Amino acid sequence: MAVLITGSIATDHLMTFPGRFSDSLVADKLDKISLSFLVDELEVRRGGVAPNIAFGMGCLGLRPVLVGAVGPDFADYESWLQRHNVDTSGVRVSESRHTARFVCTTDAEQNQIASFYPGAMSEARNIELRPVVDRVGKADVVLIGANDPEAMLRHTEECRFRGYPFAADPSQQLARMDGEEIKPLIEGATFLFTNEYEAALIEQKTGWSANDIAAMVETRVTTLGPDGARVERRGDGQVHVTVAEEDRRADPTGVGDAFRAGFLSGQAWGLSDERSAQLGALLATYVIETIGTQEYELARTHFLERMARTYGDDAAADVEPHISCPRP
Repeated sequence: MAVLITGSIATDHLMTFPGRFSDSLVADKLDKISLSFLVDELEVRRGGVAPNIAFGMGCLGLRPVLVGAVGPDFADYESWLQRHNVDTSGVRVSESRHTARFVCTTDAEQNQIASFYPGAMSEARNIELRPVVDRVGKADVVLIGANDPEAMLRHTEECRFRGYPFAADPSQQLARMDGEEIKPLIEGATFLFTNEYEAALIEQKTGWSANDIAAMVETRVTTLGPDGARVERRGDGQVHVTVAEEDRRADPTGVGDAFRAGFLSGQAWGLSDERSAQLGALLATYVIETIGTQEYELARTHFLERMARTYGDDAAADVEPHISCPRP
């Protein structure tokens, strides 16, 4: 299965604040916030929604095609992705802008305050998908993740025009878009990925009901935080999966991207929606146990043992023929 992953490509600057943000908020002064948090840790990590998803799929044994725009400072990052089975030939290198940066502070209760500098990401609007698809042979699905808004619209329109199945995943960009900008990103999608809040935000901004959205996308995938995930495929009802038990909790950044990586991998292998969502939920747990979105390591035997422990022996048996991460 040929999977193209489009979206932001960035470096993450992750900081931890030992207190609670809420302790520094004054209820009647929220219109004049001026705060500075002294943090304990700073981690500079590879990130961006597109490489986060592609990395997870590569670790599971697939070879996704990364599509996006970066700066000339991308060389080390590119080498890392290539070593983890990601095809980076669809990446455009800017001559004048740095690779995008995500800066995020997480408090003791896992609340986050973040900023994002787009940089070279703004040039993603200049990328045509067809040359990439022609090179790899086909596009079984194109994930259109949070990116330069014009790039997201261009990729979506091209997918509809050329008949490429696409997965709508607007996530972080929903906050800045109005309803008329959101609608063309969703109509006709094979998959729509959101969390619960994003799902409600789409409905509020577009004026669409849940039933309206269900009628225009084939499969709606909603992550539910600690309550797991829900998959609604048109004509097939709902599937709900629980989260996998964590060995420890380090940082939630990138958990949603890992879920998407696991789910799309399951779909690429021809697994059921339930198995795909379970695969995504387990991969997400690996991310929350590490600091950084691409710092986890998968060992085949250990991964299958955790799959069996969480979702049963049948789930592990269904996944076992496909997964090809290292065996130790």
